[in-house]
Amino acid sequence: MKVFQKLIWPYGVWMGIFVVFPLLLITLYAFTSPGNNVVTFQFTLENFLRFFDPVYFRILAKSLYIALITTIISLIIGYPLAYFISRKSDRVQMLLMLLVTMPMWINMLIRTYAWISILSKNGLLNNLLTALNLPNVEIMYTDTAVLIGMVYNYLPFMILSIYTQLTKMDESLVAASYDLGANWRQTFSKVIFPLSLPGVITGITLVFLPAVSSFVIPKLLGGGSYMLIGNLIENQFISIGDWNFGSSVSLIMTIIIIISMYITKKVDKNIDETTPARTGGARVYGRN
Repeated sequence: MKVFQKLIWPYGVWMGIFVVFPLLLITLYAFTSPGNNVVTFQFTLENFLRFFDPVYFRILAKSLYIALITTIISLIIGYPLAYFISRKSDRVQMLLMLLVTMPMWINMLIRTYAWISILSKNGLLNNLLTALNLPNVEIMYTDTAVLIGMVYNYLPFMILSIYTQLTKMDESLVAASYDLGANWRQTFSKVIFPLSLPGVITGITLVFLPAVSSFVIPKLLGGGSYMLIGNLIENQFISIGDWNFGSSVSLIMTIIIIISMYITKKVDKNIDETTPARTGGARVYGRN
């Protein structure tokens, strides 16, 4: 036990320097006015009150909307893919999961720049449409381009989470469902999907949280005037230099993220307690 306690110290020091101290510094900036130093700072809520200006509130609403649509699309695409992969042999599963995770080996900036070359006015997509005698499309610097970039970058997290849960599923429950006369739809709705819900909840969390605070993808695919909450924070720190307001927005987003994580954890706990398929009840097979 003492050996493990000694091994914790480096991790604790690392967390203190690179996580706790920056958070404390951001909190200090958020509750002070521009120009105050650490010694003579004056407490103020002005930075937080500024955030409730309709302009900034619309930015937050749009960020939540884009993140929600990204999560829904990722779930719609990711669940069937994860289920398809989990039904294959071990060798095929390894190959398919390699194909899913391979893009993640490449830096996000490079992956996003690749989409610029595909979606731009003279990009690969419009060149292909021209070759097929079809009208060109204007996708760059729109919500569609941002959603494509978001889904492409965060979809693997959804697939991995659901796939991991599906592969841990007890196949005897599925076999028992068929033996008791349930068809595929009943088996999926009452056995497979309930058992995979922890992976779905995890996937939603891993997609929604980075999507709502993303700033690289909106900046590159949405154009310089495209503003989400991540871009707002970036501009306050880098372009405008208003660290106090940027810190207050960062704290607000931190609170939103913590609340989102609490809600997803609460939902997952309630599902554990109420879903018969995850408690071994007989109703999972379609019979009461």
